[in-house]
Amino acid sequence: MNITLALDWTPNTNHIGFYVALVSGWYAEAGLQVRITSTELDNYVLSPARKVAAGLATFGLCPSESIISFQTLPARPRLMAIAALLQHDTSAIVTVAGRGRDRPAQLDGCVYASYGSRFEAAIVAQMIRNDGGQGTFARVHPPKFDIWETLLRGEADAAWVFVPWEGQAALQRGVRLNTFFLDEYQIPYGYSPVITAHPHTLRRQPELVQAFLAISGRGFTYAAQHPHAAADLFCCAASSPHQTSRELLLLSLNRLQSNFLHSASGQWGRMEPQRWEVFLTWLITTGILNDLPQPLALKAHHLFSNRYLDSSLPA
Repeated sequence: MNITLALDWTPNTNHIGFYVALVSGWYAEAGLQVRITSTELDNYVLSPARKVAAGLATFGLCPSESIISFQTLPARPRLMAIAALLQHDTSAIVTVAGRGRDRPAQLDGCVYASYGSRFEAAIVAQMIRNDGGQGTFARVHPPKFDIWETLLRGEADAAWVFVPWEGQAALQRGVRLNTFFLDEYQIPYGYSPVITAHPHTLRRQPELVQAFLAISGRGFTYAAQHPHAAADLFCCAASSPHQTSRELLLLSLNRLQSNFLHSASGQWGRMEPQRWEVFLTWLITTGILNDLPQPLALKAHHLFSNRYLDSSLPA
């Protein structure tokens, strides 16, 4: 069975379990022909979630708010999250140290390098307000793969990045960052990235979904337990114009390996209902979802499911 997985960025340690499973032959042993596609292929013309919605990918990686967005726009399929790659949010709003933007309140009047996602600016503005600022800033929209360099060149004051990846890359280059994690400023951010699938796939091919998640989970469990070997496997498989050193992989994995597995069950991918509920409630109570016809009609249990992570599916 053929599967296309659309990554949310260039290959990095967030994705390492997929590459471990691919190079180790575990997908093939289960009869799955898995093709992993990077956003570099189309320069992010279509987001991974849009590729899934259009039938161009079987699975895609995206943040929780992409699921919410698709569930609230009537013309789009109701995509669902079926696994979380990481148990804790490792993303943050960052600034370069020494440039006078040392806390979120100081981002008032700044230039923010934006990905252009639906809720992004509102979340950043709320973080600034939660730290005592007004939440006012200018946005620039460089090409997505140039956002990081735009920040480092000083053409933007702040950007949203994954700290175990871009943060470690900055350290390698001798660049110190100020990191503003969302939960430190009363923002109960959701899971990111999650794996999403089209409702038709979930309804018509549940065994395929379950098999893909089981083998992917095996890959991430291996990476959590054997980071050095996982880094070697990643280097064998992940081709990208943005080549990655083994040193960066290991630095990043050192930050991530305790984040792959659920603390209570030891299982990869599992999501807590309360976390979805709290994030959704926060989006509604802050007014970020006020543009919806009936925001209170949206329920957290429609957004995600752990059932495809279970060892057996109900008939």
